[in-house]
Amino acid sequence: MVIIITVYMFYYLTSLSDWHFIDNVNLIFHEAGHVVFGFFGDFITTIGGTLMQLLVPVIFIYYFYRNENYFASSLLLFWLGQNFLNISVYAGDAIKMGLPLLGGDNVYHDWNHLLSSINILQYTDQISAFFYFVGIVVLIFAVVYSIKFSISKSTS
Repeated sequence: MVIIITVYMFYYLTSLSDWHFIDNVNLIFHEAGHVVFGFFGDFITTIGGTLMQLLVPVIFIYYFYRNENYFASSLLLFWLGQNFLNISVYAGDAIKMGLPLLGGDNVYHDWNHLLSSINILQYTDQISAFFYFVGIVVLIFAVVYSIKFSISKSTS
């Protein structure tokens, strides 16, 4: 299982600009985040999509970790890392706004709106690189811990 997920993540890394099956799942949580955080004003509503996209995997990771299913929680770290990579692509598109958005031309680009509203649009590349870096770090932890818990599970 660990090998399959690791191979998929390497594939994902080599094709970040492509749409993947897991992006459909993330999109559902992203869009739900706009609704869930919709009561807290424009800025929080806008960033709510990204927050929910990160919060859902974190909740699952915490659930399995709390219930001492460390292997499952370590596998879910892959999902969290993948979400950071996905967000890096979206945030990195804040200036160009070339990605197709749900709703077409009638909606605003979350990251363009967010970064413009706090006057840091010029740092789009650095913000994207930060999300990418965090995603890579999380994926490394996912590989290490899933192997660790896979080995410890097979020896017990």
